Amino acid sequence: MTDDIARGVCHHCGEALPATPVIRIVKGESQAYCCTGCAGAAQFISDAGLSDYYQLRAEQGQRVGEEPTDFSAFDRDDVQREHSRQVSPECREITLVVEGMRCAACSWLIDRAVSQIDGVEEVQSNAMSGRVQVRWQPAKTQLSAALQRLASLGYTPHLAPGEALEKARIKERNTLLMRLGVAGIGALQTMMFAEALYLDTAGEMSDPTRDFFRWIAFAVAAPVVFYSGWPFLVGMWRELQHRRFGMDTLVASSVLLAYIASLYETLRGGRHVWFDAAVMFVFLLLAARYIEHMARQRANAAVDALARARPALAWRVLPEGGTEQVPVAQLQAEDHVRVGVGEIIPTDGDLLDGIGEVDEALLSGESRPVEKQIGDALFAGSTVRRVPLQMRVTRTGQDTRLSHLVQLVERAQNSRPRIAQLADRISAHFVAALAVIALGVYWVWSLYTPERAFEVALAVLVVSCPCALSLALPAALATAAGALTRLGALPLKPDALTELAEVDTVIFDKTGTLTRGRPEIRDTRLLPAASAQGWQVADAWRVAAALERESGHPLAQAFAFIDSPAAERVRVEPGAGVEGRLDGRSWRLGKQAWACGLHSPGKDDDHGIWLGDGQRGWARFELQDALRDDAADALARLRALGLQIEILSGDAAQAVEATASELGVSLWHARQSPEDKLAWVRQRQFEGHRVAMLGDGINDAPVLAGANVSIALGGGASMAHRAADLVLTAESLLRVPELFALARRTRRIIRENLAWALAYNLLALPFTAMGWVTPWMAALGMACSSLLVTLNALRLSRTIWQAPASTNKDSR
Repeated sequence: MTDDIARGVCHHCGEALPATPVIRIVKGESQAYCCTGCAGAAQFISDAGLSDYYQLRAEQGQRVGEEPTDFSAFDRDDVQREHSRQVSPECREITLVVEGMRCAACSWLIDRAVSQIDGVEEVQSNAMSGRVQVRWQPAKTQLSAALQRLASLGYTPHLAPGEALEKARIKERNTLLMRLGVAGIGALQTMMFAEALYLDTAGEMSDPTRDFFRWIAFAVAAPVVFYSGWPFLVGMWRELQHRRFGMDTLVASSVLLAYIASLYETLRGGRHVWFDAAVMFVFLLLAARYIEHMARQRANAAVDALARARPALAWRVLPEGGTEQVPVAQLQAEDHVRVGVGEIIPTDGDLLDGIGEVDEALLSGESRPVEKQIGDALFAGSTVRRVPLQMRVTRTGQDTRLSHLVQLVERAQNSRPRIAQLADRISAHFVAALAVIALGVYWVWSLYTPERAFEVALAVLVVSCPCALSLALPAALATAAGALTRLGALPLKPDALTELAEVDTVIFDKTGTLTRGRPEIRDTRLLPAASAQGWQVADAWRVAAALERESGHPLAQAFAFIDSPAAERVRVEPGAGVEGRLDGRSWRLGKQAWACGLHSPGKDDDHGIWLGDGQRGWARFELQDALRDDAADALARLRALGLQIEILSGDAAQAVEATASELGVSLWHARQSPEDKLAWVRQRQFEGHRVAMLGDGINDAPVLAGANVSIALGGGASMAHRAADLVLTAESLLRVPELFALARRTRRIIRENLAWALAYNLLALPFTAMGWVTPWMAALGMACSSLLVTLNALRLSRTIWQAPASTNKDSR
């Protein structure tokens, strides 16, 4: 028996073994598996001669579904025309986004396993971006065969829409690699010839031999300067067009000066040439830029997968009971759709029957499936587990939660944080000052040692190039963005993370934020106006459900189980309730004074939800909403980070007090209108506090916009998303303290990078000005400095530190 059996974990995926595991003999050894799917994958890997995968992998594999997924729809001509391209008369090529590819061993396994299919010409996978390129011959094999092979190994393939964008990304990556390769080869060759010249310390080399080496170095350096260094030359031209100095101006001018001056010295038979410095400068800077590019690619991979993991087809349920497969674009609201096990939910909707499990990992980062019951919301991009589901479509296309979040994130990615803009301005002033310093150094040296004046001035330009300063912030912010995505948080404003690090006070909304957002009706009381019309409790529920149906407030879920028509002219009154027309009458649902007017019997009641017509009360609902299981632990971790916790809620004082007491929060306010919440946040800011606000409803939008930094829950109203700085797609509140920990780590990394970049330039400049550093040494030092800040930023991609739980209570 193997070590995996002794540890009680599956040999393939590493999950815990059930009471009766599946035992298979593989290569003469008895192995235990959690399910027949994992056992079958391991058997195929062994039979195909790919068992090295288990020695090469850095992480456990993905659990394999026991029920096969039907990929036949991917063989349709209309699907392939949209998502693949003809690369030769016999072959087509498609790019897939593959879920579950975690390390280089996964890429190795996919390449070899799929390539063994007869008719598959080529497979190229990238574990970092999560993409697989498949080139196949449709006359010999179907695309579904390759997808089925991927699924049988535990990898879930999705179509990647936007082929033009994908081709542009591949071209950009390949061009950067080509430039880097040319620069690397050129640098090695040029350094080889330069070393021969450096070793001639006694001056015994003949002039023809010396000139021969110099002309060879000139020829080898030319493609490095003008091909590999082309991005810097173009960047310099753009900066000069905009009349500003930046890193590209300094890099390109330094390289051109070294190259042209070396050519001049070669022509006139001078003592020194600096071809080696020019090519090393380009090569090392390109290496740093490539590492930053890969960091950005890794940071964007999860968001990119979120945007692209959408099915092309869906099974629509026909009125007579059958099903038809249609493009997702043809689905409309109120359509009924059947989603099989392992398939992606195509649109937003509601579960119609049964109890199911849905994997929302792409949306929330949660690895565990979420249980869904009748009436629960289902979101596009989620994967169905265990049993097939039937859903009613509510939102399609660009109106889905998935599309909405992706649009907001893409908008944020096109903006630059204020701190990055400040770094750019500092860098521009630094470049201008450095140019003046280099001229001064050249003038001083020309007075005493003219033959070294240019060499020293060039070294000053190179060694003090603010490349590290320019990379210090972008590298850290790009890596932090990737870490945010893995936490299930999407940044919607460019300054969200930097602002979060400065917060000292966190204010929570209650309903749907600290509570589960799934209220239940505990009691319904009919008032005289309803009794006079012969109403039953079901009639009051029907009107309330019609009003709340499209409100987007968490309280709407209390009435989700009731079948009712949609109300007309529905309008949400922030801080008061919702109103609309049903059966020819205007109705209001919310606070007593607003919903019932001044003619309701009895004194004003601060509890419950009231149904009225604006003049009289018709019914009163008592609701209850349980706390989230992780709310107490999340707040304890926030306290351990030194943050003060407060609660602002529009609910009744009794409900808010009970929640605050259970969570140990001493500062809370109930029956707060949106204006009241915003006023309280303004007061806290006036007192000198930096405030973060967490909410999810439409009535939270003003205070979310007014806080220093705001976090909206992904399942909340879209207006709250638009007002927020971050959207937390994960269901767990434990991600909130992790966000604060990440923000503080990012701030520390940025400070370390800036401190190093400034210290390096301040220390290197005087030594270089004294002539102790040659141009090639300056290029090496500058590039190493740039690589250092980039690698330091990559530390943010590691596991995020979590504050230890604390039981300390808040104090005012």
